[in-house]
Amino acid sequence: MAGARRKGLPWAYRFAEILVRPWLVLLTKRDWRGAENLPREGGFVVSPNHISYADPLPFAHYMFDNGRPAYFLAKESVFRVRGVGWLLRKAGQIPVYRNSAAATDAFRAAVEGVRAGKPVAIFPEGTITRDPDLWPMRGKTGAARVALETRCPLIPVAQWGAQEILSPYGHRPSLFPRKTIRVIAGPPVDLTDLYGQPLDTKVLREATDRLMDSITTLLEQLRGGSRPVERFDPRVHGVPEIGDPLRHEDIGRTARPRSDERDRS
Repeated sequence: MAGARRKGLPWAYRFAEILVRPWLVLLTKRDWRGAENLPREGGFVVSPNHISYADPLPFAHYMFDNGRPAYFLAKESVFRVRGVGWLLRKAGQIPVYRNSAAATDAFRAAVEGVRAGKPVAIFPEGTITRDPDLWPMRGKTGAARVALETRCPLIPVAQWGAQEILSPYGHRPSLFPRKTIRVIAGPPVDLTDLYGQPLDTKVLREATDRLMDSITTLLEQLRGGSRPVERFDPRVHGVPEIGDPLRHEDIGRTARPRSDERDRS
């Protein structure tokens, strides 16, 4: 089965999978749902929430083991890590140069990937969520833009558990006891009424809000709690959108009660 999944992948992707996947199997427990919502053929955009530096690995594990290995858009700083960046490029992953003219290169590469039949993974928040309780925050429009440009399925995904392995912006993983990684993929976000419209700010924001609503609904299922009344917007709260917003390792431990705990109090 694993051999069938590797077929057609770049050699570097196959090498990374052989290197990393056994450790993920060994070190995590898995509660995976919604694989029936992943298209079996053709390209699409798949968009998960972002809660930890660690979560791309278990999410990639979910996609790989469900037969649709994903190609990621990732911030270019990761590609500057010696050895890692070279391997990522050889594996077909796509660097994103944020706040620069080169950012359009990532969009073009993502569109080309979808049209070539690949699942392209785009974290719509663009970085780890700034919401103190780790709910999805206001999304950026890149995932919606690619989906509207190609008219491909836009698959929302919620994940939970990676923040217990590595807290947001933390650097000291906690591997034992084994953590359960929960991932659920939902049905495609319906964007058909937006097809053919100019990809202006209004249309892109509408499509992105639908995506973030779908991801948040899925996350409610995983967490068993209720979302905040308002989606966190870093701009409104004066929180930087790049880097560690609080310069504090324990941001992911949610010092304030979780929303579901507040509901019970």
